[in-house]
Amino acid sequence: MKYNFDEIVNRRGTFSVKWDGGEFLREIGFTKRYDEETLPLFTADMDLPVPQALIDALHKTVDHKIFGYSIFPNEYYEAIQHWFKKRHDWEIKKEEIIYSPGTVHALNIAVRALTKPGDGIIIQRPVYPPFTSAIEGNSRTVRNNALTYDEGGYYSIDFEDFEAKAKEEKTKMFILCNPHNPTGRIFNVNELKKLSDICAENGVLIVADEIHGDLIRRDQTFIPIAKVVDNADHIITLTAINKTFNVAGLHCTNAVIPNPELREIFSKEMGFQLASPFTISALIAVYNEGEDWLEQLKEYIDGTMEWAVNFLAEKMPKVKVRIPEGTYILWMDFSEYGISPEEVHDRIYNKANVLLEDGSMFGEEGLQHQRICIPSPRPIIKEAFERIAREFEDIN
Repeated sequence: MKYNFDEIVNRRGTFSVKWDGGEFLREIGFTKRYDEETLPLFTADMDLPVPQALIDALHKTVDHKIFGYSIFPNEYYEAIQHWFKKRHDWEIKKEEIIYSPGTVHALNIAVRALTKPGDGIIIQRPVYPPFTSAIEGNSRTVRNNALTYDEGGYYSIDFEDFEAKAKEEKTKMFILCNPHNPTGRIFNVNELKKLSDICAENGVLIVADEIHGDLIRRDQTFIPIAKVVDNADHIITLTAINKTFNVAGLHCTNAVIPNPELREIFSKEMGFQLASPFTISALIAVYNEGEDWLEQLKEYIDGTMEWAVNFLAEKMPKVKVRIPEGTYILWMDFSEYGISPEEVHDRIYNKANVLLEDGSMFGEEGLQHQRICIPSPRPIIKEAFERIAREFEDIN
């Protein structure tokens, strides 16, 4: 079927963090202004309808009228295996798959189970803030291998610095984000092999957050890091349906752990976990029947990306931005305006009444940036950018 992603679905009154969370967002200091005219584009869920197969599967679950404890049937594991074999030519064994109620939860489990207080963990800022929380909140130490940033807005890995940090005595883990949030980089085979080799040589475990791996541009290829190495015993891969199919509220991440020893330690720390029947029904439905929807979604997001970048080039040429290789995130650099990050924030959040995410949340490397998540109907995205542009007309 053909999906109409321009359709605006009213999410207010549905317990949405984005659309109903104004009081909470003001309380935590995220924004001063939040009202009925606010356009919230700060968090990574979509304002777009999910696949019909998913809706049908959830209706079937509801119609059963009983929602008790649920097992993970063979169909659950087979759906995961089928998806990653077909989409990424990656063979996953059933026993390697461990369910987690969330990716951030799984990150914290990995940190607690596989490192000790005081150990160093490498991340690559600017990066998703819960990476830092998972490290510092568990009394570990951040080793920041900051990505390098060129004038065109392209980010690269500083391998000399990465290797130096991997060689440090207490460095025990590297949390990889690929596709990278917020920069949108998809690391290529050579980069992934080099990262893996350095970690393997120095006894550093890799936890790879690959939950945006299905959300890539039409001319890009995503390759799981576990697939490009001869031996993935030092790699834990986190996958999820949450971002791909807009089901963050169903809490479904899967950790793929080839090494049985690591798998046992991780599972023991995770403890006994069961998913809801809705989660199980959802995963089976989207991995078996959601591919056509995903291809339409990617085409729509590509079009929105192109529109946004062209709009900024015409109306706000001082904003440095590029279409990301993966994710549905635009990472915008406002540094050429010559105003403080606080003023950028005020013009966007309070005056334009559009909620993004301040780049400083991703580390000091993001200080002059703003992150916008664009998987919303294009009319909403257009209105948001037009509002923002009006507030910068006097300094364009």
